[in-house]
Amino acid sequence: MKDHHNSTGTEGRLTLAGLRCASCVGRAERALKATPGVSDVSVNLATGQAHFRLDRPEAMADAVAALAGAGYPAADVDTRLSVEGMNCASCVGRVEKALTGIPGVASASANLATREALVRHSPGISPQDLATAVSTAGYKASPRAPGMHHHAAGAHDHGDDPARIGRDFLIALVLTLPVFLAEMGGHLIPALHHRLYALVGQQGLWFVEFALTSAVLAWPGRQFFRIGLPALIHRRPEMNSLVALGAGAAWLYSTVATFLPGLLPESARHVYFEAAAVIVTLILLGRWLEARARGRASAAIRRLVELAPASAEVERDGAVVTLPVADLVPGDVLRLRPGERVALDGVLVEGEGAVDESMLTGEPLPVSKRPGDALTGGTMNGTSALRYRVTATGGNTVLARIIALVEQAQSAKLPVQAVVDRVTNVFVPVVIGLAILSFAIWIGVTGSAGQALVAAISVLIIACPCAMGLAVPVSIMVGTGRGAELGILFRRGDALQRLASAKVIGFDKTGTLTLGKPALTAIETAGIDRDQALRLAAAVEARSEHPLAAAIVAAATADGIDLPNATAVKATVGRGIAAEVEGHALLIGNAAALTEAGIATEPALIAAADAWTATGATPVHLSIDGRHRASFALSDPIRPDAVEAVRELHDLGLRTAMITGDVRRTAEAVGGKLGIDHVIAGVLPDGKLKAVHDLGKGTVFVGDGINDAPALAAADTGIAIGTGTDIAIESAEVVLTGGDPKGVPRALRLSRAVMGNIRQNLFWAFAYNAALIPVAMGILVPFGGPQLSPMLAAGAMALSSLFVVTNSLRLKGFR
Repeated sequence: MKDHHNSTGTEGRLTLAGLRCASCVGRAERALKATPGVSDVSVNLATGQAHFRLDRPEAMADAVAALAGAGYPAADVDTRLSVEGMNCASCVGRVEKALTGIPGVASASANLATREALVRHSPGISPQDLATAVSTAGYKASPRAPGMHHHAAGAHDHGDDPARIGRDFLIALVLTLPVFLAEMGGHLIPALHHRLYALVGQQGLWFVEFALTSAVLAWPGRQFFRIGLPALIHRRPEMNSLVALGAGAAWLYSTVATFLPGLLPESARHVYFEAAAVIVTLILLGRWLEARARGRASAAIRRLVELAPASAEVERDGAVVTLPVADLVPGDVLRLRPGERVALDGVLVEGEGAVDESMLTGEPLPVSKRPGDALTGGTMNGTSALRYRVTATGGNTVLARIIALVEQAQSAKLPVQAVVDRVTNVFVPVVIGLAILSFAIWIGVTGSAGQALVAAISVLIIACPCAMGLAVPVSIMVGTGRGAELGILFRRGDALQRLASAKVIGFDKTGTLTLGKPALTAIETAGIDRDQALRLAAAVEARSEHPLAAAIVAAATADGIDLPNATAVKATVGRGIAAEVEGHALLIGNAAALTEAGIATEPALIAAADAWTATGATPVHLSIDGRHRASFALSDPIRPDAVEAVRELHDLGLRTAMITGDVRRTAEAVGGKLGIDHVIAGVLPDGKLKAVHDLGKGTVFVGDGINDAPALAAADTGIAIGTGTDIAIESAEVVLTGGDPKGVPRALRLSRAVMGNIRQNLFWAFAYNAALIPVAMGILVPFGGPQLSPMLAAGAMALSSLFVVTNSLRLKGFR
């Protein structure tokens, strides 16, 4: 069973620059774990984000400093301040000066009209520190809570802007093409080679190639050296180090051959400027394509963010005005036109109509709404004009919580990731060792420094572990995003892996496989009028919160029966409820409750109850003044898709179980209708917990009630029906935002698809390196086979990462 633990402190999240591979992730995590006051560290390559827990607020600055020292600086964040007292342009200048004078503040812009200041700063500086600086300058300031739109808009901007990378690639391409044509064009068009040599000669051509290649390395390629060389110096090499070594070695060797040829034997006086330039260009091309693909991978969150309108019509002071959603507060009454999206969570106060909640539940059919019903921000209104009162804003809305859940799941690490981490921790140093070994072997065998250099550079470039680092997190990102679109929320990303290996699916009955709204279907009496029995029973049940009680009260209300007052009410969990009504001592409950109270049961009423139980109904008995007087049949209708859900689970090769507190005969009748394999009935919450343990490893439990929380927490994976209680949802790792039990097999299929996708990615990434590193070293050359050139190695490396990301994107089409 899984391990549950509680953490204290506050959650921290930073967006990091420079993460390129799995080894980068490992170094960033080690830097954070070594920081006092920082725990529960998780760095995700696909999102570029670090998640951790702070034992004290001051530790954030230390965490930022540790990451910067490791070569993965945290991206600046934006904070919006509300500022009072600004009256003129000089006030604006003073506020901005106070902010930009703080070390770590990149920029500050104060707005006189809105009385706000927007500050871009290091995350090591708290918003309160900024506000204090402005207040010290004479202008009272306070941090403004970010609206959901602000929060989410930049949530995945982690320095891999496709436009910037694309610009670098195009610059490198323009500079590299002449070098490539000068060196390689002659193999295709001999006349070109002769013409160039006739114009400028070999030495002149090398001078031009040197200038262009140097420009490529110093301009678009500088990022490899800026990040890779310090990592190498600090003995923490990573992907950028490999590229810097490979391209730098090719450039340095060629520069020596060009300007100091006397240092090399005549047979070794060759240049490899085209290799250095093409390596950088091809890797930038791969990163550009990868960044575009990764942008598509995070599209699920962007689409969720875009569901919420930026403004809404609100009734204020007797007038209707349009205000930004960020300015709305709970209690505001909003107007919703036909075809508009609901701005915030609320309760309908006027109008009736259908609302499309497919973004929330994944179900395509609109849901009818009437006054008193809840509306969820981001859902789409139908053809009716509605008025509703806001109940939640900002991060408290359902949509904001869904976004937070998706982001949280996307940042999680699956157990399978540990294998990748262990390999990549030693991978880059091993590759550098293999490159040195290749150089030494080629020098020893051929005596050619040029050929030895080609082999070493090819090994360095082909082995960049980008694909290994992306194999797991990009699949998680796309899979959890697709799950959110289908109404499946993974509160913890590692639930994906456990759910995929599930063996048994255990269900709660009431509210999960059934609608949870039982109805009174029959009454049998002994020595009392039917209406009088219903009247007395409903009077007592009106004081109970049990769903079966509500069914009896609803039946009495529907018959127009006035209910007397009940006093001395006492409920016993799992048994029944006792009270006094009009001088009579009443007890309502199951047969065991009557027996325990010493009340003799009526055989005719028990026989009727047994017959009801056989059909799946629940019997409830009424005693008056110590005599068994009536029995009521209560049926909880089975959810329309429950039978199909169980059948689909069987088709997936899983066993099913139902764990319920209901009586055995009722439970078995319901289980029989559904085709459940194993029925466990008559258990209290602690009994459900034991039943989950007894079902063994690989057990998933699906529930919706407070009494399901222990079982949800104890199961290998807990799945909460989203229409259930908050406690149940908080205890589960997976939440189905709708009430359809078919979401369970849907979640299982998605988890299996994600894990299958991860296995494909890992196979490609590991097999690719295992196969091509020996080829790059030249193992096939003695047998007449090829040796990879550095250029081909760079292209293959870029394609490897692109394959992994593209393969992961196939999950967007999961049905």
